[in-house]
Amino acid sequence: MNMWQCTVCNYVYEPQLGDPDNGIHAGTSFEDLPDEWVCPVCSAASDLFAPYVNEEEM
Repeated sequence: MNMWQCTVCNYVYEPQLGDPDNGIHAGTSFEDLPDEWVCPVCSAASDLFAPYVNEEEM
């Protein structure tokens, strides 16, 4: 599963971890997040996320 990064605060959503503090179980893909889910750091909407690119691996 791909990770996604908030374009506002750079938080990275990691599907293997989920977002347990907000009821998102580990293993939940970004595409399966509920529509009302927002960034747990800055409250940006999920449409402000972009696929995460680890530049150290490039």
